[in-house]
Amino acid sequence: MIVATTNEIAGYKIVRHLGLVRGVTVRSRSVVGNVVGGIQSLFGGKLGAFVQLAETARQEAYDHMCEHATQGGANAVVCMRYDANEIMDGITEVLAYGTAVWVEPA
Repeated sequence: MIVATTNEIAGYKIVRHLGLVRGVTVRSRSVVGNVVGGIQSLFGGKLGAFVQLAETARQEAYDHMCEHATQGGANAVVCMRYDANEIMDGITEVLAYGTAVWVEPA
């Protein structure tokens, strides 16, 4: 699956637009994660506990988006974006979305 944040993919032409695809995940911080993140925040700098949570959530949403695109008959996604919203304190929704397309070499 080719995924691009651009409208086009260099070296390919879009021959069919298949529509919007998305992948969503909802994640919460664990008590342990909150404690570790809180301790790390006392010293400043990168908060590894929260970075790992964010990376895991983004990867999961991305994987779901690619599965959705494959199910729709796509071999690529263009205009891919991420969005995140806090549903409630400590619970975050992460959305990956884009346009599913079929591309062929130019």
